[in-house]
Amino acid sequence: MLRIEHVSKTFFPGSVNEKRALNDLNLQMNPGDFITVIGGNGAGKSTMLNSIAGVFPIDAGKIIIDGEDISKKAEHQRAKYIGRVFQDPMLGTAAGMMIEENLALAARRGKTPTLAWAIKDSERDDFREMLRGLDLGLESRMTNRVGLLSGGQRQALTLLMATMNQPKLLLLDEHTAALDPKTAEKVLNLTLDIVQRHHLTTLMITHNMRDALRFGNRLVMMNAGRIVVDVEGEEKEKLTIPDLLALFEKASGSALDNDRILLG
Repeated sequence: MLRIEHVSKTFFPGSVNEKRALNDLNLQMNPGDFITVIGGNGAGKSTMLNSIAGVFPIDAGKIIIDGEDISKKAEHQRAKYIGRVFQDPMLGTAAGMMIEENLALAARRGKTPTLAWAIKDSERDDFREMLRGLDLGLESRMTNRVGLLSGGQRQALTLLMATMNQPKLLLLDEHTAALDPKTAEKVLNLTLDIVQRHHLTTLMITHNMRDALRFGNRLVMMNAGRIVVDVEGEEKEKLTIPDLLALFEKASGSALDNDRILLG
């Protein structure tokens, strides 16, 4: 479903601020894979997701989704393939628009705009049923402005919007990092339910090693712009946090030095 082949990305090349963010990165995902991604600051995690989403061009290599090379496609041209939830709950939704208007926009992702009436009654019924599945009471607040929602409610709505058209690839960029622990757990469980129900191919960045071990069928760890650890199946299920740290040290040649991950 996703192939990243020899992808490299350097920011500010030739300047004193030059930063090699991705270094001959390779990754292959099969349909239905749920990969959790972990790594220290500057490891290249978010740069990898931004490269897939088309936020900026890559310097070299190829990105292929479901057999189609999207390496040179613009960000809006990739929207029909990709759903994404950001770390900041303020991103991914239009705060000044109503909940039902946000859902209507998400329903039309990747489609050609028409002059048809914006939201049909049948669509409202569908939206209400989708929101009921979140168990947050939003089905009775469809005309509320999204900016009035809490961070957890907004992130749950963003997750629903990102997955309602069942994208070929779902990108989750530390989408629970800005939430309190109780709300983060609820959003993570909701994520797992949606991913499993729709068999979505998913790439989830997290700073929490426990979550990286608990969720998904596969785990990759990045360092210096490349993947240094890649485990799946039974091997992943048997891993503990000390095991994961030992694997990282063996693969990278140095101990993981990142308080956010170690304390997460």
